[in-house]
Amino acid sequence: MQLSARLSSRARSVKPLVLYCRTYSTSLPRPYRFHIGTSFAAKPWGSKKAKFPASTEISEWAKKQFGNKKFIKTTKDAGEDAFFVQEMKNKSGIALGVADGVGGWADSGVDPGIFSQALMFHAHKYAQRAWAGESDGIPETEEEETSSTWELPPEECLSLAYQAVLREKLVPCGSSTALTATLNARSGLMRTANLGDSGYLIIRNSNVIYTQQPQTHYFNCPRQLSKFPPKMKNDGLIMDFPEDADLHSVKLRHSDVVLFYTDGVSDNVWPQELAEIVSTILRQGGSEQNQVQLIADNIIHYTRQCMARQNKVSPFESYASQEGLVHPGGKVDDATVICCMVSEGVDEAEPTPIVG
Repeated sequence: MQLSARLSSRARSVKPLVLYCRTYSTSLPRPYRFHIGTSFAAKPWGSKKAKFPASTEISEWAKKQFGNKKFIKTTKDAGEDAFFVQEMKNKSGIALGVADGVGGWADSGVDPGIFSQALMFHAHKYAQRAWAGESDGIPETEEEETSSTWELPPEECLSLAYQAVLREKLVPCGSSTALTATLNARSGLMRTANLGDSGYLIIRNSNVIYTQQPQTHYFNCPRQLSKFPPKMKNDGLIMDFPEDADLHSVKLRHSDVVLFYTDGVSDNVWPQELAEIVSTILRQGGSEQNQVQLIADNIIHYTRQCMARQNKVSPFESYASQEGLVHPGGKVDDATVICCMVSEGVDEAEPTPIVG
């Protein structure tokens, strides 16, 4: 297909270290390893200002996410999108997530990216202290010893992060969709909690075997976590909760590829096109680290191309048509993708930990 030809040509020319690449590995007796690559691009008119005061912990974390000078960056940050990738306790697995700030807050003078970044920041903090599955060690604190479980399911991670945002003084108000996931390095089990219209799909043997469906109240209005000033709470505004998230679990296999993305990707690129991008790059060979980063970068590159095209039917155009609306071509938006490739039963001489 023409898409494969274009991607194949680009994949040969793109350097693997474009934005942000993390690889998970461990020397502990865990049969699963996860190779992670991420890429992102803000809208052309996205915010270029720092979202949090420079001296804050959230600001330092955001710099690590978006401001690594070693990498060639498409845009300064992910705009209203945010994400995290975090190794969990004792290398038991990884947690990750994507969030998309609701752009309507900009009309009230509020940066929509503040809520989404804070949500992912707090999710990463909770995840780094928790297990991906049941603990295989001795409790280190009295709190752990008296707890019935030390693992952190993604829905609980999302709930704790949301409660932290409600307490966060640096976030006066805002809303965001959210997707969180945990990947267990012992069992290969992936668990997800998705609220809104971000999503993910699983590719196995070049075929899409699962696609997470979006949650919406109505067309172009996703379910969302929100924080309102007291004077706005009785205005009939939309407010969903972590317990409204769709939950899913699946045992991953060797060579599975999982793509997590915000709606900037899924509104512009069809699932089969994403599978084509993955297959084209995997056929070229190379290390897992380079492959996942090339996949992520090419997805964002192709997504941005689709946003600007009016002669290609996009998923968003199709959704609009079903509602009797006309929206030719792509939809300009922030776009973020996390690519995860699974390796099972592969021994490595030295572990490569997640940085940060």
